[in-house]
Amino acid sequence: MNHPLIGSRVRVGTGAVSALMVVAALAVAAAQGAGNDSLKNPVPASPESVAAGQQLYLRQCASCHGKDGQGGPGNDLIPAAPGLVGDHWDHGSTDGAIFANIRNGIAPDFNMVPFKDKLKDDEIWSVVNYIRSIAKK
Repeated sequence: MNHPLIGSRVRVGTGAVSALMVVAALAVAAAQGAGNDSLKNPVPASPESVAAGQQLYLRQCASCHGKDGQGGPGNDLIPAAPGLVGDHWDHGSTDGAIFANIRNGIAPDFNMVPFKDKLKDDEIWSVVNYIRSIAKK
């Protein structure tokens, strides 16, 4: 007697595979956001930290988000980058969420790429301090 799955091929339709990919992407996005709101910035928002964050921002972030944080136009490959000075944030507005977005990028498409291999954590926190300083203006 043959078992229906052992020794036979199991077909999975493209619809089922697509559904599984969507579920997996949503799970990754949810996991990235989990607990980020409770992260506390260990780097005080001193003038030195804000100045260091500004320099990092200008080198790493301004090409997409604009030199003053007003947002960028995007291009044929990526959508417009959001402004960082308003009160509406699509991916979390706490220091911890902003830190996680910079560090890990924003899934599932990663139009916002991860910077964990380019910036140290304390540098990312300084960028958060700088973003907070321009949002207050």
